[in-house]
Amino acid sequence: MERKAVGYDYKLNETLALLADPGLLLASTKRSGESNVMTIGWGTVGIVWSKPVFIVLVRPSRYTYEFIEDSGVFTVNVPTEDLRGWVTICGTWSGRDIDKFSAYEMSTSPAKTVETVTIDACPLVYECEVVHYHDLVPAHLAPEIEVGSYGGSDYHRVYYGEIRGCFASRDY
Repeated sequence: MERKAVGYDYKLNETLALLADPGLLLASTKRSGESNVMTIGWGTVGIVWSKPVFIVLVRPSRYTYEFIEDSGVFTVNVPTEDLRGWVTICGTWSGRDIDKFSAYEMSTSPAKTVETVTIDACPLVYECEVVHYHDLVPAHLAPEIEVGSYGGSDYHRVYYGEIRGCFASRDY
């Protein structure tokens, strides 16, 4: 897919609204060349260390976690309304069980600035390189968040991905 470079804050309000519903698509590729995609509903974009970053939360139990750990890069792909069903599938099915790209005939293209893929059907993509990560500290969570989101296990790793490039389709 042909996309033009845009600022990291291009259509940011729309992107954050889609993060909340239906979610965005996080893709990563292992150094072996295998790629995976998952739906994310938690994250944000901002400036940290004078760099534009996309902060994403990924549980160690998720298959995509292995990909980010291996490569240190990921893309955040902003879906269209037409992709709502696939966003649900990507948040429901594990890449351990199904190749979501092949099974649903979703084409990808190499990212321009990092060694992973972008999803062709998505009109806006953020290409990110991990510059920091940390694991959530259960004792530091507000009790209602711990109970409501974790229940004592599978705490997220928080990745700070420096946005190396942000690209939008010409009609977006």
